[in-house]
Amino acid sequence: MTTAQDPSSPQFDPPESRFAGWRNLPRRSRGLSLRTLVILRWMAIFGQSVTVATATLYFHFDLPLWGCLTAILASVAMNLNAMARLKRTDGSQPDGVMTAAHLGFDILQLSILLGLTGGLQNPFCLLLVAPVTVAAASLPGRQAVLMGLLVLCATIALFFYSLPLPWQAGTHLVVPALYKVGIGMALITGVVFTAAYAWRVAADAEKLELALATTQDVLQREQRLAALGGLAAAAAHELGTPLATIQVVAKELLRASPNDGAAAEDAALILSQAERCREILKRLSQQPEEDGTFAEVGLKALLEEVADPHRGFDLAFDVGVRTASGEPEPRVRRLPEVIHGLSTLVENAADFANGHVRVRALVDAGFIEIEIVDDGPGFPADILPRLGEPYVTSRPQGKARRALAAQIAEAAASAAAATAAAATTPRRKGRKAAPPPPEPIAPSQGGMGLGFFIARTLLERTGGKVSVGVGEGGKGQPRGARVAVRWPRPALEVAS
Repeated sequence: MTTAQDPSSPQFDPPESRFAGWRNLPRRSRGLSLRTLVILRWMAIFGQSVTVATATLYFHFDLPLWGCLTAILASVAMNLNAMARLKRTDGSQPDGVMTAAHLGFDILQLSILLGLTGGLQNPFCLLLVAPVTVAAASLPGRQAVLMGLLVLCATIALFFYSLPLPWQAGTHLVVPALYKVGIGMALITGVVFTAAYAWRVAADAEKLELALATTQDVLQREQRLAALGGLAAAAAHELGTPLATIQVVAKELLRASPNDGAAAEDAALILSQAERCREILKRLSQQPEEDGTFAEVGLKALLEEVADPHRGFDLAFDVGVRTASGEPEPRVRRLPEVIHGLSTLVENAADFANGHVRVRALVDAGFIEIEIVDDGPGFPADILPRLGEPYVTSRPQGKARRALAAQIAEAAASAAAATAAAATTPRRKGRKAAPPPPEPIAPSQGGMGLGFFIARTLLERTGGKVSVGVGEGGKGQPRGARVAVRWPRPALEVAS
């Protein structure tokens, strides 16, 4: 289920190739809604107004009041304009470009306000961390980096160009240049680490969101398949009445027509086909209720079902069931989650196995355990502790994908030969030319790291417990990998 450490694997790309793609940082963030930005800015305006009023009226600091009020009023005007736009459009949808523009304005407005009140000597310069943190959590990579660079430029500008820090009348606070350098370094360090932390938290949350959406999509498709039986029964019930009417009319036509006439033959044909339709609808209506194969199945039949799609790739499959004291194998619920989860695990084993895959069930008095063992290279030491997390993979282009590639290449060659033969054969007048052969589809080059995560989620949802470990390879042989899923018998077995 894993591969040996291959230098061609994406984990082993050279450092220069990794940094070359910094513009395509793996983020899918969409920004914030306009309504959220308006609320955040009103909070900032309120805090700035209270701070300026307290410093002027209570501490009697000699602030450049008109300059501070102008900066605050500019933020008010920006927010009023945003509110007017919010009334004209739907501001509930996130917008990355709009979010970056508003956060950039907030950084510039706060920098001007700090420049009027002491620059880096002002303890409120710490607030420059907030816009960058919001950007790191809600914006794509390039825009978040742009916000960080904007704060860096503002910090450098505040170090060289700012008014003195306002203080009580009759006193003048002198701050050494070295202290200002320390404040600037602390501010930049705080921006970097806080933004990096917010970035990682947001990225992990989005990965889990994507994995959950993928899992829900798989379950919805399985539920649609399970619902087909009910739809068939409903269709059989609804179609029964008009079909009976057709049969009655066909019998009347058959009696009213001469025995050797064409109308009698047509009526007999209609009657026979209507009877055939009734038999089909009868089977459809009985299948969901009377045919237990759609709700329950023997344990070995379940294992065969998940293993059959992966046979034929030069692999030997050993499928079996072992019960305690020789009791008959139990019948289990055919749950979509179990089918999909076990199929994914068997597919992984088939991709990494050298020649043998074992799928066996052990039935004991209190549990049912299904183990899947392959004779491949086994789990690498760096992957094993994180196995089951989303986006953890070392999957190569495995056997199934190589077989698929060979089939696609063969089909493409056959289609090309047919096209060449058609081109050399003269066409009859009015006959359409043969459609061009479809372009070959390249198989996937490695996995996303979601397969095992989704399989584990689905299986644990049914009450199973998934464990992974090393296979049974001896000394000098590939270690192999082993994945086992254990359920309490009542969670999987059908009560007799």
